[in-house]
Amino acid sequence: GPYAGAEALKALRRGLNVFLFSDNVPLEEERAVKALAAKKGLLVMGPDCGTAILGGVPLGFANAVRRGSIGLVGASGTGLQQVTTRIHALGGGVSHAIGTGSRDVYDAVGGTTLLAGLDLLARDAATRVIVIVSKPPQPKVLDAALARARSAGKPVVVLFLGASVASAGNIHGVATLDDAAAAAVALANGETPRRIEPEPVPGLDAAIAKLASTQKLVRGLFSGGTYCTEAQLVWRDAGLEAWSNAPLEKSHALAPGVRAAGHSAVDLGVDEYTVGRPHPMIDPAMRIECIREEARDPAVAALLLDVVLGYGANADPAGALAPAIREARAVAARDGRELVVIAFACGTEDDPQPLSQQRAKLAEAGALLAPGSAAAALAAARVARR
Repeated sequence: GPYAGAEALKALRRGLNVFLFSDNVPLEEERAVKALAAKKGLLVMGPDCGTAILGGVPLGFANAVRRGSIGLVGASGTGLQQVTTRIHALGGGVSHAIGTGSRDVYDAVGGTTLLAGLDLLARDAATRVIVIVSKPPQPKVLDAALARARSAGKPVVVLFLGASVASAGNIHGVATLDDAAAAAVALANGETPRRIEPEPVPGLDAAIAKLASTQKLVRGLFSGGTYCTEAQLVWRDAGLEAWSNAPLEKSHALAPGVRAAGHSAVDLGVDEYTVGRPHPMIDPAMRIECIREEARDPAVAALLLDVVLGYGANADPAGALAPAIREARAVAARDGRELVVIAFACGTEDDPQPLSQQRAKLAEAGALLAPGSAAAALAAARVARR
């Protein structure tokens, strides 16, 4: 991270667009890099850009999805992965997916890459529908992004997780990652978007019936920051108060070094957990440690896990987590407790780790399988509110 900004400047001076995966890049360096990119008419995806698909070519963490007419731009790597894979599952296809890096939507950065990405997709003949995926931008960026989207001349699906965007004209506001994919595919097919209700998680009622009355807490252990945010939003709507190291509100921030308190959602991909170690989508060691720790807590009823497939990720993420899931459930069973593990996989059958095989490994380890991220979060809320 401390060296990446200088390398990006070198690339821009040579007339190259930049995909900058590194995190821990100082904010002032990000501003300088993007200011030079804007001056030269080049694109800087990042810093901390996890995902992009340009003309069918995956960069960073990305999935094998069919080509098509839906273009995406987002300040959320796993958000882009979830939406692109759901588009694929619904029969649609992706023209491009442009990552911006998570801080691009700060007023201090100005949404430079978000706005440039919107302009590129608006001009792209292969793109008929545009999708924006991000946590809520800060005010100036929010206004600029919506103004640019309105002038795109194409339908634009807008998901700012946690912020309501009214549907009007060519703007279609949605609330979840799955809704964004469904709306984009509908628009690409010339249909009117409609909200998709999350499917129930098979086996959940039977698992809930085995829980002790003392087991009250749910803990989300996420490798993807967007999933961590979406879970908190779903839980808040369900009346649950959750704590996080990436909280919706500062009043619910976990103390430094603390990984759990009450109901909690932890993003294990933030800078504090990736200094000197690979991202948890590559190396599951930190998450395995967390699973073991949670299994020993008699108040914990359920764990919520995301399993992200695709290029760049662990060669067998479900296989790597399966022993820890089995061990955690066995530890709880020895103490006379049930431990509900709810998992969902983000990927496609064409990924290097085929989706069906990964889901089978999770099920064999005793995890309950949710069809998507929102459904998984709703299932965890049901456990907490039973």
